[in-house]
Amino acid sequence: MPTRTQFFRLGLLAACAFAGGALTSELARARTEAESPYHLLDQLARVLVLIENEYVEPVDRERLLEGTIKGMVAELDPHSAYLPAEDYTIFQGDTEGRFGGIGVEVDFRDDYVVVIAPIEGSPADRAGIRPGDRIMAIDNVSTRGKSSDALVRQMRGASGTKVLLTISVASIASKLLEGGVGYLRVKTFQTGTHAEFVDAVIKLKAKAGGDLSGVILDFRNNPGGLVNEASAIADECLGSGVIYTTRHRSKIVDEVRSTRDGSLQRGPMVVLVNEYSASAAELVAGALQDNRRAPLVGAQTFGKGSVQTIIDLPEGAGLRLTTMRYYTPSGRAIQAQGVKPDIQVAAAYVADTSFGVVRERDLENHLPAEGPPGSVPAPDAGATPTPPADADAAVAAGEEATHLGVAREIPADPTGGPDLALSIGYQVVRGVLGKKNK
Repeated sequence: MPTRTQFFRLGLLAACAFAGGALTSELARARTEAESPYHLLDQLARVLVLIENEYVEPVDRERLLEGTIKGMVAELDPHSAYLPAEDYTIFQGDTEGRFGGIGVEVDFRDDYVVVIAPIEGSPADRAGIRPGDRIMAIDNVSTRGKSSDALVRQMRGASGTKVLLTISVASIASKLLEGGVGYLRVKTFQTGTHAEFVDAVIKLKAKAGGDLSGVILDFRNNPGGLVNEASAIADECLGSGVIYTTRHRSKIVDEVRSTRDGSLQRGPMVVLVNEYSASAAELVAGALQDNRRAPLVGAQTFGKGSVQTIIDLPEGAGLRLTTMRYYTPSGRAIQAQGVKPDIQVAAAYVADTSFGVVRERDLENHLPAEGPPGSVPAPDAGATPTPPADADAAVAAGEEATHLGVAREIPADPTGGPDLALSIGYQVVRGVLGKKNK
């Protein structure tokens, strides 16, 4: 029989066991809540109630929740966005990109505003805007990096409202250089760029009286554009091999290969790039470099190597979501690190001499080269060029002979000219510098 003391000890042990069990249960519940992402929904509900009851002025619950969704998507990366029904309707433009205002049908894919067709009799039509033109700036503000709904709103307005558009017209510039070298500058990849490119090659070959002795492809200051147009140009330069792959969560989703007997698949070739070469321009440069078709000359590229998908949502809304990354044929990620030239040339032009060059990796919430945000740091692309003491004077002097570092007038013999990258590239193709690329 247990004594009174034993009963006391047993009771104490039972109480401790009960308390310990209760404490363990409470800790387990707290740990489970902390580990579950859905406990934050309770937090959201609490904040919403507090705002509705305590904010200095009455609030619109729908607007608050819509703002919450926008903020959630915007937190992912600079290129993802939630589009409410009204904005998505404008974005789609009745599924074909049509909208009022200046009167054009446009394509917003790949971050750029490309004119498909002006509406007959519209302000755009009367101003001479034509299919294939690209809207570079609205009221002197660059369209690059802006959301589609924001751009559309800038081009809409009451009748009589004035808007200033900066238009990029032809996407290819070409010239036959001394020694039968063909110079082809691809300014952007828009609808019809590949056709323009092929036409320019045919004309250069006709002027040369046969095959070209070498080719200089200039992708400097090319912000990218339509990937299918870029792939077609890469195809012209390759006889075989991979052009690029796309990956979703480290798994290959698509592999694009060269399929044709290209018009420029043989002979010496050099590709010029700089810190403003981005997206589709980086894809082509990386493909030609990895397939050993052409060395790259210039500065490390911008580093925009992500793919955005447009998804329809209930109630007319839409989601622009980053879903994949682009990779070069050898498996290098372009995102946040760009493509490194074989022959590096110091930047000839810095847009903002106070802060230097801005690349994808400098954008807030940018997606890293691989893995989730913060898992893999972007590699160091080298120090930002230090502006000279009289930076403004230096830029002004450089701009007289070049535009954004690219020669305004391409000389027949670029050797020793103000465009250092072009000078080096020309000498490489001629065999004066380095080894010819067969």
